[in-house]
Amino acid sequence: MKRSNPWSWWAFWIGLLGLVLMPIPLFVGLILGGGLAAIAAILAVIGLFKSRHAGGRGIAPAVVAIVFVLLTYGGISIGGGVIW
Repeated sequence: MKRSNPWSWWAFWIGLLGLVLMPIPLFVGLILGGGLAAIAAILAVIGLFKSRHAGGRGIAPAVVAIVFVLLTYGGISIGGGVIW
């Protein structure tokens, strides 16, 4: 029996990578961080729906991935990845 939700874990790691890459200046962080954050958001939503059917397994990494996505887009909104 599986003990985790792979959709949630993929969302977690991709969201973390997007958050780490977001501060790169000159629009590189905007494209890399923002793109990865969008993918992580989609995977996190899928992971949340899958966790409902898996008895709640994988909710925590999906929620943390959503927090990473919000932090990434919050950083981009104040100039992260765009200005030096």
